[in-house]
This record gives sequence, C-alpha cells and structure tokens, in this order.
Amino acid sequence: MDVEVPKDVGHDEQAAAPAGSGRAARWLLVALNCGMLVLGTTGGPLVSRLYFSKGGHRQWLSAWLQTGGWPLLLVPVASSYLSRRARDRGASLFLTPPHVLLAGVGLGVLTGADDFIYAYGLAYLPVSTSAILISTQLAFTVFFACLIVRQRLTAATLNAVALLTIGAVVLGLHASKDRPAGVTNGKYWMGFFLTLGAAALYGLILPLVELAYKHAAGGGRAVTYALVMEMQLVMGFFATAFCTVGMVVNKDFQAIPREAKQYELGEARYYTVLVFNAILWEFFFVGAIGVIFCVHTLLAGIIIAVFIPITEVLGVIFLHEKFSSEKGVALVLSLWGLASYSYGEYTDAKAKKKAASEAVAS
Repeated sequence: MDVEVPKDVGHDEQAAAPAGSGRAARWLLVALNCGMLVLGTTGGPLVSRLYFSKGGHRQWLSAWLQTGGWPLLLVPVASSYLSRRARDRGASLFLTPPHVLLAGVGLGVLTGADDFIYAYGLAYLPVSTSAILISTQLAFTVFFACLIVRQRLTAATLNAVALLTIGAVVLGLHASKDRPAGVTNGKYWMGFFLTLGAAALYGLILPLVELAYKHAAGGGRAVTYALVMEMQLVMGFFATAFCTVGMVVNKDFQAIPREAKQYELGEARYYTVLVFNAILWEFFFVGAIGVIFCVHTLLAGIIIAVFIPITEVLGVIFLHEKFSSEKGVALVLSLWGLASYSYGEYTDAKAKKKAASEAVAS
C-alpha cells in the first residue's frame, strides 16, 4: 500500500516517473484508479436513478449511499498500518498529518452537502439530463484548479474543455423534452439548478483535495497511496455522518422497510440496489482522489466529463431513455475532447523528456 511519489504531488513534478518497478507500480495505480473512476462515473448515476424511478423517494438516503461504502477502506488502511507496525513498533496510527486530517473533515462535510444536492436534483431529472449538467463540473474544476493549485493550462486542455462544453450545450437543447412522468415543471427546474450547483461544488472539492496533498507533502514527507486512502476514509466518514444527521431528522431509517415493501422491483432487489449504489459511488470517490494523487486534478475532471455520454448510452439501454441526435453529437465531441487531451499530455511529456535529456547531455 505504501507506494511513494515525489513529495509535491503536482503533475509537473511527476513527469519524470521512476524507472523499473517504480514506474510499473505507478502506472498500475493510474490504471486501477482510472478504472474505478470510470465504473463509478457511469454506474453510480444509473443505479441512483434506478432507485428513484422504481419507487424510491428518500434524497437523504440516496446521498448517504454515495459515501456509505467508506468502511470498505478500513481493509487497506488497516493493512498499511499493520505493515508499518511490523517494521517499526512505534509507527503512528495515521500517516496523514493532523492538520491535513482536519482538512479532510471539512472536505468530508462539503462532500456530504454535495451528495445531498446531487441526490435531490436527480430525484426530479432523467439520468441523461443530470449527466449533461454534471459534465459542467469540468469547467468549474479548471477554474478552481487554476485559482487554488495554480494548475498550468495547455492549448490541448482548453480545447478539450471547449469540446466537452459544446457537447453539454448540444445535449441541453433537448432538456425540456424529457421531464419524467409525475414531475412538475417547478420541480424539474429546481432539480436542474441543484444539479448544476452540485457540479460547481464538486469542481471546487477536487482541487481542494489536491491542495491537501500538497500540504501533506510539506517538510519532506512522502505522499503515499496509503495516505490517500486515509484521507478518503476520513472524508467518507464525515460525509456519511453529515448525511446520517439528515436521515435521522427526516426519519429515513424508519421509512426504509416500508419503502422496500412498496418498491416496484421487489423487496430483495430494493436492498440490492442500495448495496450496489454504495459500492459504485465508493469506486467513484476512491478513483477520483486516486487519479488526483497519481496525475492531477484536471485528468480526474476530464475522465468524469468524457464518460458522461457513456452514461447517456447506458441510460438508453438499461433505463429505456430516448437517444436523440443531440446525444450522438455530444458523444462524438466528448471522445474528440479526450483524444485532444491525451495527445496534449503525450506531446508535453515527450517535450519534457527531451529537455531533460538535453540538460543531462550539457
């Protein structure tokens, strides 16, 4: 678990990856976290919408499930501690500095609030429209990453952002045509703006997480994957605690058995939906902070945005939503944006490698 990277976790500092097994371990982590982020990005919204579309009505419960899988992280965090303890009997319980853990508490509360805003909006929107609005988080991520962590923008990144934004606008052209049955016009637009607000808030959270990593790397301390898991554990716990308070006030715990009996897919499948809700959203959050750790904030934002159209396609297949020409255009634009970003990263890394070789030769 204690896979190390250079103490400053920014992208520029990680451009020259360690050779041999270190390089292989880093790229394995990149692939693992990108895979989890993709599964969470596509599967989480679908299962959440399935909950609402088949008779679920509890927004606080839906928000709670988005981080309710945090106990899964106890296994890797405990394994890391036991490994350190075996090497050093005086090893501390946490790798993360106390002030960074405190920041994790605040980020957890923000995440809990974001979960609730998103769940409330999704209750009144089809997953396709919700996905469109969530894709705008990339623009917010770019803005806040420049402001908070001084993330350098390239022409390829700006081109990717432009293409993804145009795709979202194209999809937005048909938003008024797909209001779910039984949802009033007022509730639809409330869900619309709440989901947009959730995208903005998560666009702020991503660079704040990267900033926390930078503070954790202070004083020559190595930022490890185990430290990242500790941060997500703390964030998940306090996000869930925030939503638990909302559930208690709203009496959601008492309503769960009654809602399960009335669920359209049956009681057993009701609980199955809840379990997969928690697992897929945990993949999303762990994958997101893992990508930030391994690469940087903007790649996490790009992956989330570029798989929005895939969510659209899955919504058509599994939730029987309509696939319009606008969705097809948005899919092409999103894939184009990913290709633009990937090419820009490749040429940037190649240029840095050439510059480093010339510096050594001179």
